[in-house]
Amino acid sequence: MMKKIIVATNNLGKLKEIKAILDDYEVISLKDLNLSIDVIEDGKTFKENALKKAREVFRVTNIPAVADDSGLCIDSLKDFPGINTARFLGKNATDNDRNNYILAKMMGKEGCERTAKVVCSIAYVDKKNEYVVEGIIKGRISYQKRGNNGFGFDSIFELENGKTLAELKDYEKKNVSSRKIALEKLKNLLENV
Repeated sequence: MMKKIIVATNNLGKLKEIKAILDDYEVISLKDLNLSIDVIEDGKTFKENALKKAREVFRVTNIPAVADDSGLCIDSLKDFPGINTARFLGKNATDNDRNNYILAKMMGKEGCERTAKVVCSIAYVDKKNEYVVEGIIKGRISYQKRGNNGFGFDSIFELENGKTLAELKDYEKKNVSSRKIALEKLKNLLENV
């Protein structure tokens, strides 16, 4: 029988990615249990927020839990927007609003002033263990939005190959995902538990 893991998300894309990598487990979502658990992300780091969510979901369900927190960190802006990536313009702002704001803030910045990274922390909590792993991809902020295959900041995050995340095909994107990097680290840890 496969070991069950619950993921603290209702994002179907995220769930699909997690299921594909943690394929030795029965991965379920909060929705599968008709649960809505809203955890206030008030940590100072991605790791703290991911761990807080995983602990709470495990506490409520008593099922080993996985949670993540991720965001965009722009080097010249002291890692802004960082842990507030999804919220820095308020909860009603759209991806487009946030991207336009970042592009405007980056006006006049050149070369290494545009470097950035995408950070994803994933936490795992069960009765005996707590793990937090991190995946990071490096790139830079593009000068304009490019590409249609993405969400969040994908259209403004440019990789070393000159393409934005939103210009990649799905299979290419999965291979450079910070979440995938973190999940593969987690899978290796869980295999040795």
